[in-house]
Amino acid sequence: MTSVRPKLKPDQPKAVTAWDTATGKVVWMADDGSWSDDPAKIGVFIGDKADGMLATAETQEGTVTDPYFMQVAEDGAIDGRETLRETIRANGPTVHPEFQRSAK
Repeated sequence: MTSVRPKLKPDQPKAVTAWDTATGKVVWMADDGSWSDDPAKIGVFIGDKADGMLATAETQEGTVTDPYFMQVAEDGAIDGRETLRETIRANGPTVHPEFQRSAK
């Protein structure tokens, strides 16, 4: 499963993000290719290495769902056109838990 997202130029720093299939949590690929739900462990990739990491992520459908590139700064900070969306994904819901619908 993939979603249409803005194309990033090859020289732009990128991270690979997805959802953990088992838990639904947002995850990011670390430098070593493992997945983490800690945004401090975001791996930053550029050029052919970035393309290779996304290709690897796409072979892991089942472990992760809908892997894609997101723009980051060279230090891994969320950056670019999708900053608001990715910040919400990294920090959780924008609605206080008190106001969320309870599970039935």
